[in-house]
Amino acid sequence: MKKILYISLLGLLITSCGGDSKKSTTSIIENGTLEEMRAKRSELVAQAESLRKEMELLDVAIGKKDTNEKLTLITTLTAKDTVFNHYVELQATVQTKENLMLSAEFGGILQQVYVKEGQKVAKGQTLARVDDGGLSSQLAQMETQAALAKTTFERQENLWKQKIGSEIQYLQAKTNYNAQLKAVAQMKAQLAKTVIRAPFSGTIDEIASERGSVVGPGTPILRIVSLGNMYLEAEVPEKNIGTIKKGSDAIVNFPVLGETFNAKVTQAGNYINPANRSFMIQIAVPNKSGNIKPNLSSKIQLKDYSNSKAITVPISIISENADGEQFLYVAQNPDNKGNAIAKKVIVKVGLSQGELVEIVDGIKDGDLIIKEGARSVKDGQKVSIIK
Repeated sequence: MKKILYISLLGLLITSCGGDSKKSTTSIIENGTLEEMRAKRSELVAQAESLRKEMELLDVAIGKKDTNEKLTLITTLTAKDTVFNHYVELQATVQTKENLMLSAEFGGILQQVYVKEGQKVAKGQTLARVDDGGLSSQLAQMETQAALAKTTFERQENLWKQKIGSEIQYLQAKTNYNAQLKAVAQMKAQLAKTVIRAPFSGTIDEIASERGSVVGPGTPILRIVSLGNMYLEAEVPEKNIGTIKKGSDAIVNFPVLGETFNAKVTQAGNYINPANRSFMIQIAVPNKSGNIKPNLSSKIQLKDYSNSKAITVPISIISENADGEQFLYVAQNPDNKGNAIAKKVIVKVGLSQGELVEIVDGIKDGDLIIKEGARSVKDGQKVSIIK
């Protein structure tokens, strides 16, 4: 309607000026002096300014009588109490307490390796053997001597009980027998070092020394790994020492595997690393599929705050004024047509998580918060709510 009015007024101006005005302007341009051109321009500017003022008056009058006024369209969300959780996001690495490189304890030739890489083994199973260099023969000889010492001691003991013989003979037999038993035990312990056994059930991950090679104490022989007792280890900033503890909720994500699961902190360290001001935590990792491997990277979210009755809004609708105050708009007094008044409200915000931020003060349960159109409305402006 305003466009029609502008066209009519321009037509009226042209009609009132008539063709002579246009001819006169052209004539001045072609034959007039500089002073005449400037005078004509000033005359036209005055006419245009007068017309603009008249159109403004008409706009105001039209706005009062036009029942089809154009209102800013908005959408709203209803403020309501909801559960709000805040998480600290960290990187973590998979560790296992059962990942060992087994080394030789006895020097000699690696006589036999009984397993292969990838083979599953049971706790206590013999994995490899080092040549004992004659220790087994020495043990057999010691056991024979121990048997003789035992027989001698038993006879001396019987005689002593019958009050036959001297006490010194009895004590010498007893001492000799005990010494032989200790010598046999020591030799068995030494001989046991030539055999490498599985300290726990797991999988042979690496064979470091082959059969026939010469090994000594500390020489790596093979690696055994168990994927059943694994955990995540992460460094947490010291500022969270009061909010993240043993039992805190966590969300674990393995991007490479596409797996996500809920867990809890199983251990929280009591030592602050002075180099980076952090403490260590551990999270137990179930590994039923066997896809999780040691040193695998993951992303973890540790819950450090929770509010069961929080009001949250999208961060995108929060604005800030020149005084540093944060505000948003609410729709007040909506009528049955969906028309309402936009009201600017100063708010106090708390923590944010993702696209949402917690409103600590300024908004109450049930308020209609302007969402779409929040950046284009003004305080006190009449708006129309899209259903």
